Formats: sequence, C-alpha cells, structure tokens
Amino acid sequence: MTLTDLEGVAKQGGMPRFVAKQIADWIYAKRVTSFDEMANISKKNKGWLEENFVIGREKPVRSSKSADGTVKYLFDAGGGNRVESVMIPDKERATLCVSSQAGCKMNCYFCATGKLGFRGNLTAAQIMNQILSMPIRMNKTGGNEQGELTNIVFMGMGEPLDNFTEVLKAIEILTSPWGLAWSPKRITVSTVGKLPQLKELLDKTAVHVAISVHTADLAQRESMMPAQKAFPLQSVMKLLQSYDFSGQRRLTLEYIMWRGVNDDVAHANMLIKLIGSLECRVNLIRFHKVPGVDLHPASEDRMMMFRNILNEHGVKATIRASRGEDIEAACGMLAAGKGTQK
Repeated sequence: MTLTDLEGVAKQGGMPRFVAKQIADWIYAKRVTSFDEMANISKKNKGWLEENFVIGREKPVRSSKSADGTVKYLFDAGGGNRVESVMIPDKERATLCVSSQAGCKMNCYFCATGKLGFRGNLTAAQIMNQILSMPIRMNKTGGNEQGELTNIVFMGMGEPLDNFTEVLKAIEILTSPWGLAWSPKRITVSTVGKLPQLKELLDKTAVHVAISVHTADLAQRESMMPAQKAFPLQSVMKLLQSYDFSGQRRLTLEYIMWRGVNDDVAHANMLIKLIGSLECRVNLIRFHKVPGVDLHPASEDRMMMFRNILNEHGVKATIRASRGEDIEAACGMLAAGKGTQK
C-alpha cells in the first residue's frame, strides 16, 4: 500500500491520520512481518489491523545459488503461478532482478519467459515482496550477499509496462520518503518499448530506462519480437529523442548477440544509424541457450568487434558479464521454477 492507501486504512479503523505513516515505517523501513511488532501503535488498533489485513510478506518457495554467487529465488504468485527473481552480488553492489508478471505477452522468440505465455500480472504487493523478502541485510564491512540491496532492475519475468499501474505503485513505494526512500537512480525499468506507457514512465518518474532492441534491422526484429508491430522501434526512438539523458538519468539499449544473425559490421552500422545523436549506452548481452530456440551465442571475438565499432563511432558500448547461467538465472532464462532447487 502507498501512504494514501494506508491513510484510508487508518480512517477506516478510526485512527488518527499520522498512524498511516507509522504503519508505513514499520512495514518498509523496519520491515516487520507482524502487526504485533508495531510498538508505537495501540493494542486495540493492532488487533483491528490483524483482523482486517495482512502484512503480506511471504518467503521464497525455494532458491538456488550459482557458482558465481548469483542467487535465484522462486516465489508463489497465487493461482498455481510462480515467478522468479535473481540477486546478483558484485563487490559493493547487490542488484535484484525483479519480475512484474507471471509469464509474458510479448512472446519474443529467444526468451524462455515468453515461451510460458501470459499467466497473470503481479500486484504491487507481490512485486514488493520479492524485494522485502530478500534474506540480506546491511553489513558494515560491505560485500556480496551479506550486504544491502543497492539496485533494482525490472528485468525479470514479464514486460513491466504491460503491468504499468502496479509497477508504478511499486516505484512510488521504493522512492518515497515514507517508503524505502531510495533514489530513483537505483532503479532501472526494462521494456520492449510499450507505448504510451513508456512516455508516462519517463514523465512521472526519474528511474533509468532500458530498451530491448536486439537488432536494428526492423524486419528482422518484427520476426523475432512481435511487439515491433504494435510498438515500432522507430516510434520508440523518436519518443526517446525528446528526453534528456545527458545528466543523471541513464538510457540503455539492450542488444542480445546471436551468431550469424545480428553480430556483423552491417548490423553494427544499422544500430549506429538508429541511435543517431541520442545519448545512451549499449549493453551487449551474451545469448543463453533456451530450449526449442534455434539460435546460438555470438563468439567473444564478434562481440568485441561489435563493441569496438560502436565505441569508434562515439556510441558507449559494453559487454554485460554473464551471471547465473548454471542455475538458469541469466538473461532470458527465467521460466518459473525450471532448474530451481531447494
């Protein structure tokens, strides 16, 4: 619930309005799991809350840990559905890759989640539960999975902008002073470019944005990403041109590389032309094998060549480190519990 929602709860229970902020503090800052822990709320009010509401925190059903330290968590999403989120520790950083839907409507050819089809939107509560239920806490000495979450990326299962209302609500909770009070610069939302929700996201928040491009050949993109027909990449890029990404807000173009498909000089030049003067960075991503998909990862040499061509033309490009492939937690591999072990 947002603070406005909680104020409605307080009013319903005959409590002063300020109690809403107290409840928010207990749930989001102190992360309690029961009403009984809310020490500055009267016994009577706690009893009423207990009768009418639940905190809503649920532990992961199970988890598995990669050899590289990445941990994948499986959560119950109700109705027989399950979703996965992935925690990626990296020195002082700990990034959580969060799911926004069970399955996905976008049906990208190369994505394991897309193969599941669409099974349902997650509520803001189910999104926040993935974040608040992470078994990691602040460690004054810093480091890895014993540290505190530092970043959230909406890059798990689902298309975040296809569940825009709930995702926006989760972002409000994450960034508001009464919530987790995070800087929006710690949050990235990844999308195929769903319009007009992308414009609303850019207007209403200051979070980073990542666009799933994967090929600048528009006919090729449409054959692999059906969303190209509904939300043409050229329209997405035109919209992005009207926003300023030269300051703290970052725009990333995500580009999975497939051998003999989109990893040559011609495709690099098409991408450079597509970007034009737009301030952004390109994240080159290794393809991770998905059952039933006749695609293969580009070679390391091809990826470096592609990166160098972009850099030489003034486009900032990096090769994303592959994490969690051995537990099917890497980019494009999330499939609601397949390969997740206790």
